[in-house]
Amino acid sequence: MKLVIGNKAYSSWSLRGWLACKQAGLPFEEVVVPLYDADWDRRRAGDEFAPSGGKVPVLWDGEAVVWDSLAIVDYLADKVGRERFWPADEPARAMARSMAAEMHSSFAALRRKHSMNVRQVFAARQPDEDVLAELGRIMQLWAEARARWGGGGAFLFGDFGAADIMFAPVVTRIFTYQLPIARFAGAYCEAVIRHPWMQQWIAEAQEEEWVIQQYEQPVAP
Repeated sequence: MKLVIGNKAYSSWSLRGWLACKQAGLPFEEVVVPLYDADWDRRRAGDEFAPSGGKVPVLWDGEAVVWDSLAIVDYLADKVGRERFWPADEPARAMARSMAAEMHSSFAALRRKHSMNVRQVFAARQPDEDVLAELGRIMQLWAEARARWGGGGAFLFGDFGAADIMFAPVVTRIFTYQLPIARFAGAYCEAVIRHPWMQQWIAEAQEEEWVIQQYEQPVAP
């Protein structure tokens, strides 16, 4: 398999696709494409991205191509067994899938105003009200998952899985921008950020030479 991703410093969707491949435990080639560099438009039009419309991540598996992070999770779960990604308990699995889908489609203010940048820690400042509302919703989801099904481990449903993969970029934003979170969530965020795969991703991001200035600001205008 081959996974095409963007800069590790900034690309939250790429992080999800990469974590999914690591979770699957299957060998894969990693191709990093610098976002918005001089060759970006040319590469987006090439065969590596087709038919993703120029978006990352893109997973190639022979003739199969999957270009959405949640679809990559589902594709890999079909290959290796859903128990590697999702809780075995049916009610827990239903909530985990719903949480992953909500993360996939929601929280636009947090994404827009606090872009992922794993190479920075900005001074804390009061987030906008729409960001606070979205953080409140995330805390609600995390609290329910941890209270009902997280007792067997450090992650949302005990073991590291698809829900944690989908929320991993949120965890990086919490550290980068020192965002306010509920007290219980600190231990969960530490568990995610200290996961060996997250540590590998963050370490490799430090070695990247590319800088995108719009993502080097503490808060989006």
